[in-house]
Amino acid sequence: MITISLCMIVKNEEALLARCLDTVYDLVDEINIVDTGSTDRTKEIAARYTDRIFDFEWINSFAAARNESFRHATKEYILFLDADDVLLDKDRILLKELKETLDPSVDAVSMYYNFGSDEFGNVTLQFRRHRLLRRDRNFKWYGDCHQYLNVSGKVIDSEIAVTHKKLRHAVGRTMSMYEKKLARGDEFSARDFFYYGNELRENGHYRKAIESYEKNLSMEEGWVEDKIFACIFMADCYRFLNETDNELDSLLRSFRYTAPRAEACCRIGQVFQRRRDYRTAIFWYEEAASQKPEPERWSFTYKAYYTWYPHLQLCVCYYNLGEYHKAFEHNEEAGKYRPEDKSVLHNRALLQKRLFKARKNVPAENGETERAGDATT
Repeated sequence: MITISLCMIVKNEEALLARCLDTVYDLVDEINIVDTGSTDRTKEIAARYTDRIFDFEWINSFAAARNESFRHATKEYILFLDADDVLLDKDRILLKELKETLDPSVDAVSMYYNFGSDEFGNVTLQFRRHRLLRRDRNFKWYGDCHQYLNVSGKVIDSEIAVTHKKLRHAVGRTMSMYEKKLARGDEFSARDFFYYGNELRENGHYRKAIESYEKNLSMEEGWVEDKIFACIFMADCYRFLNETDNELDSLLRSFRYTAPRAEACCRIGQVFQRRRDYRTAIFWYEEAASQKPEPERWSFTYKAYYTWYPHLQLCVCYYNLGEYHKAFEHNEEAGKYRPEDKSVLHNRALLQKRLFKARKNVPAENGETERAGDATT
């Protein structure tokens, strides 16, 4: 059986740290907590689980802090988590099995990162990360913000998922770090431009976000997955700016890098749905609904676009075309994922009434304008 050092960096995480450690402390052989300047009870809480608590001055670099946490590890493998991460019961079982059976020649193990979920427990955003690493390979973190590991060797992909359960979003913090890099005159990589664009978009700076995405796309270097989502996220910016033609062009631009993905197809469907071109919208939503997420994909997978969302929009499109049977079928498909969704419940009642009237040849009442409900994601 392999041995594992858990390595974490924390600052003012008194509300979350115990929740995280309670899900993992009994599965690891050592816990290393690197504190970057807490002023609350974080270190007191950490002391309930380990005496390996180390101080590290924050120097505006997540990579430096994570590398410091790795430096204190003494076991064969390193597992890293953030304070707002947890292991669900099924993933605890899988990690225990992995620890008991892992071939020690493996250099790294990837796990899913379930970064978001909806009110019905459906994962909304998922991607893979190298999560368990052989200590003696001395893998390092790079990047002041949105840091990454440079991993090589024998890597296996596991079905284990780490679940992110944040209580709050640090609005503007990472964007500020990027702006300090710009002020210093640091050279930005293609990856920097992509993630800086994301920060700008999430903070409502859509024009500047578009500029940053364009800089990513103009560079030959960079991960193709970042370029795919640079196109898709740039389209979101154009949508917020009410520039529909540019929105559509950006979505179609993503096809230069990959076959149409559900994330793009649903957005294209939205464009035509807003134009009330329901037949064209249906084409794109049906393409999205036919796709399955690629389990080996390392970049973002927004799972709603592969599950309930296109079906709910297909319900609305078919309803507007008067094809109530198809609308009902797609609404029920959406309901398999979101059984208590208000739009699904509304649509079911509305369509049952429409279908009943159709069977009885009852004409629509004068002024009857009730509409099917959709959703945004």
